[in-house]
Amino acid sequence: MKVTNCSSRKQPSRICIGTYGNDCLEFNMIKEETNAFRDNPPGLTFFLNRSSVGIAGAGGIGSNIAAILIRAGVDRLVIADFDSVELPNLNRQFYFRDQIGYPKVEALKHNLELINPDAAIEIHNRIIDKQNACSIYSECDLLVEAFDSAEAKVMLLETWLTGLPGKPVVACSGLAGYGRTDLIRVDRREDFTLVGDQKSDLSLGTLSSRVGIVANMMANEIIELLVQGRT
Repeated sequence: MKVTNCSSRKQPSRICIGTYGNDCLEFNMIKEETNAFRDNPPGLTFFLNRSSVGIAGAGGIGSNIAAILIRAGVDRLVIADFDSVELPNLNRQFYFRDQIGYPKVEALKHNLELINPDAAIEIHNRIIDKQNACSIYSECDLLVEAFDSAEAKVMLLETWLTGLPGKPVVACSGLAGYGRTDLIRVDRREDFTLVGDQKSDLSLGTLSSRVGIVANMMANEIIELLVQGRT
């Protein structure tokens, strides 16, 4: 399969639209870039710029949470996944057609750096198992479970909760189908937070709207937990 280089995607051109410096689009873009988090809630950026989050899985939940956290100002992400981008992923995951065939973690890092090139994004293109689940994420302030299969979820959560005690973990369960937004809830249990309807099965199919709701709710919980941990 021929794969287009991620870095070849066209970027918006910076053109001057006037004679004077203040009329230059390039000047205005640079000015805005220095204040990307201007509209964040007061004081929030200070905490998020000093936080690191580990994400296990770069699919519908993991890739979208990563984008949300980078937009919010989280300074460091550690992301692990062994899979590659496929065409059916594009209905709900943060990838593009010209990235089909690329390892998800490489494509995701590229996309995240388009949002914030200064963020530190560490990637691991590998399967996460009992042997490496703790070592990969040992330096993270908070951990995110974003796996598909129930067996993998149980393995990861048991490994993290015993091997990295005290680190907050945010997980998901039940995001398939469409509608039924009122069934999606947040369960908080000490250092463990679970988001989803806890019922729907992947046989119902996955859609950007419902996956996006769960990812955003998880990201919102993550941000609150990071701030609480640093105040």
